[in-house]
Amino acid sequence: MTGAFWIGPWLIPSPAVLAPMAGVTDRPFRILARQLGAGLTASEMITSDTQLWKSRKSRQRMKHEGELEPRVVRLAGADPEALAEAARRNVDLGAQIIDINMGCPAKKVCSRLCGLALLQDEPLVGRILESVVTAVNATSRGVPVTLKTRTGWDREHRSSVRIAQLAEASGIAALAIHGRTRADFYGGEAEYDIIRAVRATVRIRVLANGDITSPDKAREVLQYTGTVGVMVGRASQGLPWIFRDFKGLLTQGVLPPALSRADRRDIVPQHLQAIYAFYGEESGLRIARKHLVWYTRLLESVPHARIRLTAESSTSLQFACASELFDAWVQQL
Repeated sequence: MTGAFWIGPWLIPSPAVLAPMAGVTDRPFRILARQLGAGLTASEMITSDTQLWKSRKSRQRMKHEGELEPRVVRLAGADPEALAEAARRNVDLGAQIIDINMGCPAKKVCSRLCGLALLQDEPLVGRILESVVTAVNATSRGVPVTLKTRTGWDREHRSSVRIAQLAEASGIAALAIHGRTRADFYGGEAEYDIIRAVRATVRIRVLANGDITSPDKAREVLQYTGTVGVMVGRASQGLPWIFRDFKGLLTQGVLPPALSRADRRDIVPQHLQAIYAFYGEESGLRIARKHLVWYTRLLESVPHARIRLTAESSTSLQFACASELFDAWVQQL
């Protein structure tokens, strides 16, 4: 059994935190995950190119109203000075932790020598980390900097131990490692041996990411790797209440009472309303479809649930359809 841990001045109340996922972990989902027990959440990836911050997508990613503290802003880029400036500006806008993305395997990110592609240039990694830490320290607001990465570019070029040492030397407060290389993408099994080796090498706080699909698996990974926490990603899609179970087992040693069908049903419209309010009619309808597809895994016994939900042409019709289908699911008991 483990418990809360610190990142700089911030006490993280649960060792299970939400992994950042592009197009998924927007403000509505982050708020919901924290309400349901996630110890920490981070913004979707924000470019360090401040000239692009005028776009609607960037503006939405920089909104944090209603989020529990600490507010974490995740930055991506390849230029140390640009990342440092972006970090300073986000601190001025209310960021309380700056997270640097060196773990995204997406082609469009790596092709710009950002994200995981940075691991191929370790001297550049060091300059970026030092620049961002120095920049936020100059603000005198006690804002810690964290880093998320993977085990390496491919299995012949694993670099996570050296990157962790650079991170520690640069003043990084915590390091999250997805136990796969870029070449693995999301295939194969997470390499917890590598994460364990990193944890044994550095004194900064390390979190394990990859294949954390259940509270029992989280406890097993924590015990094996010696990390202070785990990042939960895909397992939370359509199951945001899973963080209740993670927090209960990992902090208290027992699972909390299972949520009833009615309780889980009530979370879905709450999430939908938050999406509609945040994005508006057109984008809200489209983005809600993705989450509803995941939620419909609960509705295997309800005929044509996924088809009906994804076919609705307005948020009001979509909301009414979801309410009808989940009410029917509850009444099946």
